[in-house]
Amino acid sequence: MNASVRLSLASLRAHRRRFAGTFLAVFLGVAFLAGTLVMGDTLRASFDSLFGNATSGTDAVVRSADAITTPGEAQGVRQPVDTALVRKLEAVPGVAAAAPNIQGAGQLVGANGKPIGGQGPPTVAGNWITDPELNPYRLAEGRAPRAPGEVVVNRGAADKGGLHLGDTTTLRTPDPVQVTIVGLATFGGEDGMAQVTFTGMTRSDAEKYLTARPGEAASIQVRADPGVSQRDLVGRLTPVLPKGVEAITGQESAQENTDAISARFLSVFTTLLLVFSGVALLVATFSIHNTFAIVVAQRTRENALLRALGAARRQVTASTLVEATAVAVTASAAGLAGGIGIAAGLQALFPAIGFPFPDGNLVIGALSLLLPLAVGIVVCVASALMPAVRAGRTAPLAALRETSVDTSGASRARAVTGAGLLALAVSLTLTGVLPSPSLWLAGGGAALALAAFVVLGPVASTAAVRLLGAPLDRLRGVTGGLARRNALRSPKRTAATASALMIGVAVVSLFTVFGASLKATMDQTVSRSFAGDVAVSTPSFGAGGSGLSPALAPAIQRLPDVETAVGLGRGVAEVDGRGRALTVTDPAALARTFDLGEVRGDLRTLGTDGIAITRKEADRQDLTLGATARLTFTDGSTKPFTVRALYGESELAGDYVITRAAWAPHRTQDADTLVAVTFKDGVSTADGRTAVEKVAAHYGNPDVQTRSEYAQSSAGGIDMMLTLVYALLALAVVIALLGIANTLTLAVHERTRELGLLRAVGQTRAQLRAMVRWESVLVAAFGTAGGLGLGAFLGWVLVKASDGASDSAFAFALPPARLAVVALVGLTAGALAGLRPARRAARMDVLRAIATE
Repeated sequence: MNASVRLSLASLRAHRRRFAGTFLAVFLGVAFLAGTLVMGDTLRASFDSLFGNATSGTDAVVRSADAITTPGEAQGVRQPVDTALVRKLEAVPGVAAAAPNIQGAGQLVGANGKPIGGQGPPTVAGNWITDPELNPYRLAEGRAPRAPGEVVVNRGAADKGGLHLGDTTTLRTPDPVQVTIVGLATFGGEDGMAQVTFTGMTRSDAEKYLTARPGEAASIQVRADPGVSQRDLVGRLTPVLPKGVEAITGQESAQENTDAISARFLSVFTTLLLVFSGVALLVATFSIHNTFAIVVAQRTRENALLRALGAARRQVTASTLVEATAVAVTASAAGLAGGIGIAAGLQALFPAIGFPFPDGNLVIGALSLLLPLAVGIVVCVASALMPAVRAGRTAPLAALRETSVDTSGASRARAVTGAGLLALAVSLTLTGVLPSPSLWLAGGGAALALAAFVVLGPVASTAAVRLLGAPLDRLRGVTGGLARRNALRSPKRTAATASALMIGVAVVSLFTVFGASLKATMDQTVSRSFAGDVAVSTPSFGAGGSGLSPALAPAIQRLPDVETAVGLGRGVAEVDGRGRALTVTDPAALARTFDLGEVRGDLRTLGTDGIAITRKEADRQDLTLGATARLTFTDGSTKPFTVRALYGESELAGDYVITRAAWAPHRTQDADTLVAVTFKDGVSTADGRTAVEKVAAHYGNPDVQTRSEYAQSSAGGIDMMLTLVYALLALAVVIALLGIANTLTLAVHERTRELGLLRAVGQTRAQLRAMVRWESVLVAAFGTAGGLGLGAFLGWVLVKASDGASDSAFAFALPPARLAVVALVGLTAGALAGLRPARRAARMDVLRAIATE
């Protein structure tokens, strides 16, 4: 072992507390990253195992070969298959059994009258397959349904809704059906498949409520005779299948289900966590760099003496890097263990709060171990590289200096470089959001803006601290003045310490502004497009929920208080070869209840072969008034539709509108997503709402809301997103506060003699503690103010870029109350970060402090 390595390790042992903050920053960042990767691996393996166990008896699945996929949806809608195929398939050599699988949306109502599930994961109903090997669900209690109205429910849904064997409840299909629970089931050994709810009915009930006509099924499950492989079975089935129908192996079907969950949930969830891991590590980079910069400044005389005794520059540089590597390796290794612990804790916690996380052993892949370890080491060593180079440049004559305090300021070159970066960032960002919106240009400008803020930090810190600390002179007297001067002493140090907090606050502010803008956009959309008095809807988003009964709107229309009640259904079709969502409704009533902008043509003349399209979509598809659009439906039929109306707005009405009569021959399970109601003149909203609620109670008791309430509930998922974002970003803020605390601790150490002299001339312990705490608050205030400004700017950029990339008009909104809370949290956190360094400073022995060199 050479001399520089021995010296580094001896220094580490002697000054372990100096690197406590660095160790914790690396540990937390690596733990978060490792926990995310391990959790992702475990989730994928758990769902693979879950689907594999549940479908182990299914050797082949027969289904429609083609699917219509609309923009924004990973899985398409397939045409039903004829259940008469079952007998034909059972006659194929090698087939042991075949059973139709009828599936549709079906949402149970719990014992408290509220729907179960529907907040994202699907709520599914289907026929109970009597062959236990073909049925992915297993009876755990009770029996299979035999009579009309009897159902089996997955045990997780029953527990969540407070339902038991023998209970009678409502199943929304979406028409309300009274059902009696006669059995409880498990899926792959679990109480359910994540948060998906399942209701198993008799085959006759499933055909009656879940299909447009008897004799249709989503697919047919097939089991092979012993000794017949899945691939061989598919080969035997394919020749007897009609055109447009295919057979796939059970393994392929299970993998498709796993891939669908991965695309819809796992990939998005783990990517989100990885982004926040990156933010945490970026914040940690500033904290680590600052720690080593201060340590190198404090060792100026020590390094100069080494140079004077013959140490080469590279030896002094290597000595610092060895320290950084030692801290990086130990902290990263500890972070790996911590990450595995985080994944195990989340695996136990998520099911308790209703989050889909199947049971199973933790899966730890090689990448999940090596990547966080490598990232932790690289981040720590790279952060220490510049301070290490600076240490190697220490001149031997520096050993004659009496002080080693870093008082470096901001250079003119930094100011010019930072101003140039900021100008480039602003111009690039404005180009990306104003003339021709581009997410890539806007994103590049945002990244440059962040770099410009970091570069300009030391330049801005002097003016910012003077401004922010001005009230301290009057409020706290000499103590406040000293705190302000200490924060001004090293602009580079102050800026580097505040930059870590600035990034955390900026990301929090960015999502706060974007979330507020999304809510304002939704409110603007409803206010501009929805002219009704109340809206009837189901409280669901994503794939969940069963929708509303198409019979509800006509029932409400019959009320004497109601002028117009129009239901908006949803269909899918390929329009000239492109999958598109259709709005199925009464076009004339739609025009009376929604603001469609300028309408060209006549919505009342659509009939069974006409279609209305937004002008923007018509331009995109090169369609004009009177032109013919060819629509291909999921049943395989293709029909020409004449464009009989063009309208302007599309937010709530959608881009394509057809009548219910046009949709009826091609529908599967019919449902409305919204019923808009307009009252007659003289009817108050309260009275009309009460009347509508009485009718809605007979259709599964959906929500009846005013326009403002509907807008608020439509944006409900945004608040859930923000809560998750705040929880994840708390880690970045904690790392930033560790950086502030570590910086102040090291600053107290290097100013030991100065603090001793202050105490000797009469400063009290309380005044000394207050001085250190206020210095911490000033640094935090600088970081918080910069973060708020940067976050608001990036939020505006994101909103404007999204506006240009979307058909909907985005509204920009600054939420002052939420941003004020963010600012208050930042200042409070700064005060908390200064508590320990302040207490340590106040405990110094005065005489020893004065004698310190």
